[in-house]
Amino acid sequence: MNQMKNIKIEKVTLNIGVGAPGDKLDKAKLLLETISKSKPCLTSTSKRIPTWGLRPGLDIGTKVTLRGKKAKELLFNLLKAKSNILKASNFDIFGNLSFGISEYIDIPGVEYNLEIGIIGLEVAVTLERPGFRIKKRRIKRSKIPKNHLINRQEAIDYMKETFKINIEELKNVN
Repeated sequence: MNQMKNIKIEKVTLNIGVGAPGDKLDKAKLLLETISKSKPCLTSTSKRIPTWGLRPGLDIGTKVTLRGKKAKELLFNLLKAKSNILKASNFDIFGNLSFGISEYIDIPGVEYNLEIGIIGLEVAVTLERPGFRIKKRRIKRSKIPKNHLINRQEAIDYMKETFKINIEELKNVN
């Protein structure tokens, strides 16, 4: 097989959207720090939505991005929380995937913390191939050719092979 066709994990992003600053945001930040053992950053609003009480610059969520070996190890645990079962709809057309974990205590090795309570989180996994740097580099930046992009089926096959996951098929209701 061509080396340039090998798929790898670029990053794993854990995200918790709280919707308002305050105590819940602090708990979410503490949870992400506990799970990832990395310092999370805050996400803030860019639009003004008066009905929700939001204004630009207000911190309403937190996220942490992991790369390399640390990301792969954490992803193994996060997939165990989902019983190594994902839906085909968790994968987008570019081969990236995302899923939610409703309670963090489902993750193996993470114990219940009374300070935090019960909070869920979202996991986004970005996949890449060698050569994807051309879309990010500063000089002579260009698009990734269509035949080099990762499609949904290639991402599913990679996840099945590497992480031993099962894909839940959609049931027809007739």
